[in-house]
Amino acid sequence: KDVLRTSEIDSGLLATGRVDGTQYAIPQGRGTETVVYDVKTWKASGVPLPAHGWTWDDWAQAVRAIEERTGEPGATDPGQSEDAFEVWLRGQGKALYTKEGGLGFTAADLTKWWTFTDRLRREGAVSPAEQTTQLDGSVENTPLGRGKAVSDTNWDAPSSGYLAIIPTGIALGPMPSGSDGTPGQYFKPSMFLGVSAHTGHAEAAAQLVDFLLNDEGAAKILGATRGIPVNETIREETAPLLKDFDKTVADYQASLEGKLKDPPQAPPSGDNALQSTFQRDYDQVSYERMTPREAAENYVTEAKAELRS
Repeated sequence: KDVLRTSEIDSGLLATGRVDGTQYAIPQGRGTETVVYDVKTWKASGVPLPAHGWTWDDWAQAVRAIEERTGEPGATDPGQSEDAFEVWLRGQGKALYTKEGGLGFTAADLTKWWTFTDRLRREGAVSPAEQTTQLDGSVENTPLGRGKAVSDTNWDAPSSGYLAIIPTGIALGPMPSGSDGTPGQYFKPSMFLGVSAHTGHAEAAAQLVDFLLNDEGAAKILGATRGIPVNETIREETAPLLKDFDKTVADYQASLEGKLKDPPQAPPSGDNALQSTFQRDYDQVSYERMTPREAAENYVTEAKAELRS
C-alpha cells in the first residue's frame, strides 16, 4: 500500500476494481459514453446542439426534428444498446445490477425503455430495423457510419473511427439525463492494471503499476492510448500535450467533470453474454415480432437464468 499510491484517483472510479471489499485491480484510464454526431448535418438542421442537462425527452424531440428537416433518421436506434439503456436507467435512479449481482431493474422498466425507442423507430426518427440489426461493434457498420443517420450513442475514444468516414467532421455531446436532471452517464475504466497474488516480486510489480499510474514521464509517453489518465494531477498536466481526437476526448471529459455520478461496481460474469441477448431480444421488437413488453419479459427471464448459472 505504501508503494502503490491511489490518492489522486477518484474514489468512485477506484472502487470499480474492488470486489467484496478487496481491491483486485486499479483503473489506468477512463472513458464515457457520448452522443457523437455529424456536425455539419446537425447544425444545418437548426436543432440545438446536445448540451449538458438535456433530457431523454429533449433528445427525442431533437432526433424527430432532425429527421423532419433532413430526411435522415436523427440517430441510431438506441433500443438495441444495453449501454444506452443503462444510462437511461441510472437517470431513473436505478441500476443494471444489484450489489449482489442480480438484476437491478424489472420487466416494466425495460418495457418502458423499449416502448420509448420503438415509438421513435416507427416514426422514422431513429434508424429502422434493417439498419440497426447490422450493428457489429464497428463504427463503419453503424447507421451514422453508413450515412444513414445523423448521430449515434457510443463511447468517446472509439468514436475516433468516424473521422475517416465522415469528412465534414464529428463532435461529442453529453448523454441525456433523466427527466429531473439526474445524470445516468458515468466515467468507466478503459482498462485495469493488476498483479497476480502469486507473484514472487510483489513490491517490484506494485512499483511498476505505480509508475504507469502516477509518473509524469510515463504519462507523456502513454498519452491517451490507455484512455484519459485517472490520476487527477497527471490528467491536468498532460491535457495540454494531447492532440487531434485525443484532445477532443479530453476536452469532452473535462466538460463533464464534477457533473456525473459514481460508476457502478464491476458487472457480474454473465454481463457479456447478456449484451448479445439484449440486442437479440430488441431485434424482435424492431421487426415487430414481439411487443416491447413481450421482449422485456423474455429478456428478464433469460437474464435471471444467466446470472444464476
